[in-house]
Amino acid sequence: MIGESPDDRVAAQEEPAKPLVVVMGVSGAGKSTVGEGLAKVLGVPFLDADQLHPQANIDKMASGIALGDADRWPWLAAVGRELATRQPVGCVVACSALRRVYRDVIREHAPTVTFLHLEGSAEILRSRMQGRFDHFMPPSLLESQLACLEPLEPGERGGAVNIDGSIDRVISTAAILVHRTHC
Repeated sequence: MIGESPDDRVAAQEEPAKPLVVVMGVSGAGKSTVGEGLAKVLGVPFLDADQLHPQANIDKMASGIALGDADRWPWLAAVGRELATRQPVGCVVACSALRRVYRDVIREHAPTVTFLHLEGSAEILRSRMQGRFDHFMPPSLLESQLACLEPLEPGERGGAVNIDGSIDRVISTAAILVHRTHC
């Protein structure tokens, strides 16, 4: 650029990449709410992975039918590819990513992703799900999600945040965790 010194160009090129984050957990954990807030704090875009589901998956879940792995693989690959396109500007994605193998599919495309697991009691989760009317996931599928859930394991980048607190506290705790794992 005209008027830009070589030092300015080097500094711009050396700016560290912003984090790629998946806010994960079962339905009702607050993935979208926390994800949106965290994206604002980190200064990166937000995406709800539900937007990447094919219509057949949405129809299944809306009918109270849990997705099988055959339904999930293409969706998870799409989530990973979308994250990969967001480097180095960063992105926060809300995605259930309940099992290690699901997170592995995402990591195949976006190896630097940090997973942020929102965890809470079944009572809190059920209460939150029963209180919302604008979502295709019915409360009846909570038990199947809890049965499927595999918490983050050693070697997986990220950590867990308890949702039993104010949204501001959950978001600030999440931001601290992301900064620790990203830096």
